[in-house]
Amino acid sequence: MNEWFHITNIAAVDSPALVIYKDRVIKNISTAIAMAGNVSRLRPHVKTHKCMEVAQLLLNAGIKKFKCATIAEAEMLAMAAAPDVLLAYQPVGPKLQRFIQLIQKYPATKFSCLVDNVDMAAIISSEAIASNLEIPMYIDLDVGMHRTGIAPLNAIALYETCVALKGIKIIGLHGYDGHLRSADIQQRTIDCEKAYEQVTQVQQALQQKGFDPVIIAGGSPTFPIHAKRKEVECSPGTFVYWDRNYQQSCGEQNFEPAVLVLARVVSLPGETRLCIDLGHKSIASENELQNRVYFLNAPDLKFIGHSEEHLVAEALPGHTYKTGDVLYGLPFHICPTVALYERAAVVESNRVTSEWKNMARDRKITV
Repeated sequence: MNEWFHITNIAAVDSPALVIYKDRVIKNISTAIAMAGNVSRLRPHVKTHKCMEVAQLLLNAGIKKFKCATIAEAEMLAMAAAPDVLLAYQPVGPKLQRFIQLIQKYPATKFSCLVDNVDMAAIISSEAIASNLEIPMYIDLDVGMHRTGIAPLNAIALYETCVALKGIKIIGLHGYDGHLRSADIQQRTIDCEKAYEQVTQVQQALQQKGFDPVIIAGGSPTFPIHAKRKEVECSPGTFVYWDRNYQQSCGEQNFEPAVLVLARVVSLPGETRLCIDLGHKSIASENELQNRVYFLNAPDLKFIGHSEEHLVAEALPGHTYKTGDVLYGLPFHICPTVALYERAAVVESNRVTSEWKNMARDRKITV
């Protein structure tokens, strides 16, 4: 019972629960800063934690630039007094009006967003002029993920068009390479270098035209690669909490699991069968059944069924599991798992001492 994850006042925590180990979060932040070499080169993504207290820990460590995916995440950062927030999303439809309201409500925070086509650049420009604003923007490059972004060869013309538009101010380029996930760091490096060549080509072409674009690149898997590029802002997100997937596939990074899901055995329907209170509503379930959670104190369990409220597992013959046993689970995918929980228990020195709200899991806070 001396494992790092063991909670001494566990009887006070109902299950399923999300549990944050604060000291490990702080250590992961320090590790990220050391990898980047300079705190100014970090622009962490907050989509993983969605928590103001974690944002405050990042701010306390000297990080001033952030990235987010939703208006709620952006507002949470503004409420924490973050100086510089990039909405890594092209605001379309009502989201653009919400984004403008956000800028107006929190003038102490510099907000920026992405754009990947001329039509949206013109719309954002028009709305910004009507609101008497100048909105900072980054050109979103498609470097191979084929999700959002403009083809790099077309980005130069878009950049020049945006420079000429009033109401917006082009800051630089954004290249997210989330499709590069090889567990072999050498292969991942090769893939990353090839993808980044496209960013370099655009950057050099713009420099020849007299522009000096800021570059924001990468996520968690390619963080150690981009961290070696002194001119790049790195934007990992999962590092604050880490998870089983990255623990296995990104072993070259020295981050520690800092968040677990706590569950209990609620029934023993057969000699080797256990039923656990960790259903789809409590753990990210997009992966195949065996790759949803890894129980640190029950690694022998094999999962055979999963439903909304329950996870059914098979244990070895002669097992000693009992109804009420506590299981400490490391999620394979922490980001959507966090979004399933309104709040999390916070552990310090093996005791739950408080709870933090995952306030930006909501789609709206005030704006």
